Amino acid sequence: MKTLGVIFSNIHDKEITELTSRRTLASIPFGGRYRLIDFVLSNMVNSGIGKVGVITKMNYQSLMDHVGNGKHWDLSRKNGGLMILPPYNNSDNALYKSRFDAIRGIRHFLERSDEEYVVMSDCDAVCNFNFADAVQQHIDKHADITVVVHKRKLDGEKLARSVVEYDVDKRVTKVSAQGKPSGEKYVLANILVITRRFLLSLIDNADDLGYSSFSRDVLARGCKEYRVFAYPYNGYFASIDSLASYYTCSMELLDRNKRIELFHKDGADIYTKVRDSAPARFAPTAKVRNSLIADGCDIEGEVSNSILFRGVKVAKGAVITDSIIFQDSEVGDGTRLHCVIADKQTRILAGRMLSGHETHPYFIAKNTVI
Repeated sequence: MKTLGVIFSNIHDKEITELTSRRTLASIPFGGRYRLIDFVLSNMVNSGIGKVGVITKMNYQSLMDHVGNGKHWDLSRKNGGLMILPPYNNSDNALYKSRFDAIRGIRHFLERSDEEYVVMSDCDAVCNFNFADAVQQHIDKHADITVVVHKRKLDGEKLARSVVEYDVDKRVTKVSAQGKPSGEKYVLANILVITRRFLLSLIDNADDLGYSSFSRDVLARGCKEYRVFAYPYNGYFASIDSLASYYTCSMELLDRNKRIELFHKDGADIYTKVRDSAPARFAPTAKVRNSLIADGCDIEGEVSNSILFRGVKVAKGAVITDSIIFQDSEVGDGTRLHCVIADKQTRILAGRMLSGHETHPYFIAKNTVI
């Protein structure tokens, strides 16, 4: 089956502004050495998708630096491969305002492609998922659209994603983004399979049909008119829709079983840009417990239940607990950090005491000196 991949790199930037003020959602660091886009890119490559378009909008220089020509995901190819799609939705160079607007902006890319099916995904879905299974169901059901959903226990909070209901045949009967649902519900994973010609027909007829929102107009209003089916995904799935959820999902990686399921499920690995860093150095004074320590770190103090990215320096006498420290940051002598997220190249001088809470971690912006 010939399948085209489309990735939205900026769609949910506003939901986690602390980390996206200088980068796209797609290029947010995750897990010590990865970026969020690594998961969807790896999933597509592992699913046999050899042509992927990444829709950009703003702040995408770090994204381009990370993905390059796609060689680290085996997407550096003469035919197909990885393509960065410009952020303009029409001839007057206006930035897109919605998901459907972004899709309309890549019409020419879709027309020039000859793949029969399109897998579209956001970057805030952290999972190890073989898209080929959802595509096969899409074919078997003769579907127009297949939405990937995952079961989530809700406690009445307002959701950024839609709740999906479907019948015994997995035919979607209702898509709702309203209210504050509670209990176990199936929630959109913001991953879907759609027949390419059907997608082009939606774009061509959007003005006549009054479509401006994909979720509201195509899925919610169209689920009775179109053949929309659900594909329940039961594996590990984490959605990054706030700083607190980023913190929670990151801390889950300290669970070895979840880490193996995410990064090596059924032999399908998650790939990232390779850097030739020196191994981490642990001084005789270092004490490290239940933590992920990336290459190039220099540890002289104590680190527990934390994630340290490449090149982090922890001075003697420093104590870091339940925290996430991004690349090339420095923690001074005698400093204590608890439930802290420190962005890249931050310097926390000697003797500081900073603490947040797991539901509200203390955030330090990039290049900050404290």
